[in-house]
Amino acid sequence: MANLTLKEKDLKTTARREAILAVIVEFDRPVTAEDIFMAVLQREHMSLSTIYRALGALTEKEILLKNAGQDGKTYYQMNTRRHKHYLRCTGCNEIVPLNDCPLHALEKELSEKTGYLITGHSLELTGLCPKCAGKKNSPPNL
Repeated sequence: MANLTLKEKDLKTTARREAILAVIVEFDRPVTAEDIFMAVLQREHMSLSTIYRALGALTEKEILLKNAGQDGKTYYQMNTRRHKHYLRCTGCNEIVPLNDCPLHALEKELSEKTGYLITGHSLELTGLCPKCAGKKNSPPNL
């Protein structure tokens, strides 16, 4: 799959790019360059700067999507041409995908009211997962 994607976008197919794409596909959620770096090291030796350069090229060719999280980190994911939304735990950083888009009706309403042709949106909801919420409500260990 990665080989076809790279060729379609006129990018040279390299073992490093293929390893990076394979890791991103395996994660199946938005990941940071550092997450990718740690996972890629299991397969192939490369520096973090090499990963950043590859991510830049893959993003520029629209193979990957790049988004800034509310935690200040940059996240990458495969561009499947379908938008996705997530819940992110601010305690443990767990990411849960949302299956439905709650913004379609709002987009339509805003488009009608403003005359804008809305071409996309992003949504990240943050909070505490049940496990982390339980820790916050637990009495301190004495």
